Amino acid sequence: MMHCVPAVGIIFTLSWIFPGYALYFHIGETEKKCFIEEIPDETMVIGKYRTQLWDKQANSFLPATPGLGMHVEIKDPDTKIILSRQYGSEGRFTFTSHTPGEHQICLHSNSTKLTLFAGGKLRVHLDIQVGEHTNNYPEIAAKDKLTELQLRVRQLLDQVEQIQKEQNYQRYREERFRMTSESTNQRVLWWSIAQTLILIVTGIWQMKHLKSFFEAKKLV
Repeated sequence: MMHCVPAVGIIFTLSWIFPGYALYFHIGETEKKCFIEEIPDETMVIGKYRTQLWDKQANSFLPATPGLGMHVEIKDPDTKIILSRQYGSEGRFTFTSHTPGEHQICLHSNSTKLTLFAGGKLRVHLDIQVGEHTNNYPEIAAKDKLTELQLRVRQLLDQVEQIQKEQNYQRYREERFRMTSESTNQRVLWWSIAQTLILIVTGIWQMKHLKSFFEAKKLV
């Protein structure tokens, strides 16, 4: 059975205020696990993972064999697939967001050799970095021949840029929330007006009906 968003899967919701995180989780043979990451637009995301398979003889998790890998699928807020690829027992995936909002990152085993599992569990260590945390600053310093001060300035500029993106995303969320609230308030207003009109029409109809009844009985 595949576990995915939003039905019966285990969902990990990770806010954009945390630019990077590392964790591990367990999956079965056909199990699928998804993560939701809120990402500003035009932001790079790098994910690294490695897998371990339960060894009954060693009674512990050991590095998985090369024949056992993972399939990674990433969807943007519009549920459009922006990455769908198979990797080995260890892998690294990269994508850049073009639409702000919740991105869905799903992983499941791509192996057809079910005997590798033997009913056991696969442990997946996942490390995701967002924004300026994806930059390899020692490599940048060596490539561009930057001094320590220049490198620090570069880091600060990247951090400021990422903060601006996150602020823009926050404003985007606030705008969407405001539009939703206004739409809901407008619907409530029209519903209240419709109820009032129905009550008025019902009252007028009842008065005319009672008047006709009394006239027919010659009570008035």
